[in-house]
Amino acid sequence: MACEAPALNPVFLQLGPLPIYWYGLIIATGAFLGLWIATMEADRLGVKKDYIVDLVVFAIPIAILSARVYYVIFEWDRYVGEPWWKMFAVWEGGIAIHGALIGSVLTAIIYTRIKKLSFWQIADIAAPSIILGQAIGRWGNFMNQEAHGGPISEATYQNFHQYLPDFIMNQMCIEGTMYHPTFLYESVWNIMGFILLLILRKYSLRRGEMFLTYVIWYSFGRYFIEGMRTDSLYIVGDLRTAQFISILLIVGAVLTMIYRRKKGLADRTYQGKKITQDKKK
Repeated sequence: MACEAPALNPVFLQLGPLPIYWYGLIIATGAFLGLWIATMEADRLGVKKDYIVDLVVFAIPIAILSARVYYVIFEWDRYVGEPWWKMFAVWEGGIAIHGALIGSVLTAIIYTRIKKLSFWQIADIAAPSIILGQAIGRWGNFMNQEAHGGPISEATYQNFHQYLPDFIMNQMCIEGTMYHPTFLYESVWNIMGFILLLILRKYSLRRGEMFLTYVIWYSFGRYFIEGMRTDSLYIVGDLRTAQFISILLIVGAVLTMIYRRKKGLADRTYQGKKITQDKKK
């Protein structure tokens, strides 16, 4: 579908020689909103807010670094021959959420062991915040005109035009071609996941299962959305890295949930503000 539309300026504010990009501002907004929600959830469950704040202070920079390292590893050919600092230019886009999750989880495991906290409880507290932060962060991709799908047909364009505002349609018009707004698909999927997790808080989930539910929900949606994208990372041949990782995460989360229940490792439930011990059968 051919089109003509001006792109939005990716720079939010120019401070002399220093540009502040919408991409970084949106990512930061998602992180701070997620932190606020996580501290409220910690307070509800009787966990000190300082633990959450301290963990985030360590986790965010490590997550950004690991997300970038993950991306650069799978896109190494792109940086060969480029100035060395391009590998660190995260403001230009090019970070992988799976890399960020790996860094965050490892940081949380180490932190909770040092502080003698339950990793699973902290992960449960963070789960709604993580998926909401991902939903917001995808709009950073929108500003950079990245993480989109393939070209759309005339019929699809007409259908989209009925429901999507012009600023989204215009931004998805890239070099005269209209593309699928897969950033929007994932953002909406993640918002639905956030709502699901908030609803599940009212039920007596066992410890760890809020986080594992997040992993399953996000990975299921990401698998299908990734198949539409044109900028995927590939692990080998035509096998998309994100799809491969998504399958591993879904299988791993389900098996972990079953294993923890069978072994009595998930024998605590959340009921309102209290954590009570389940009776083992």
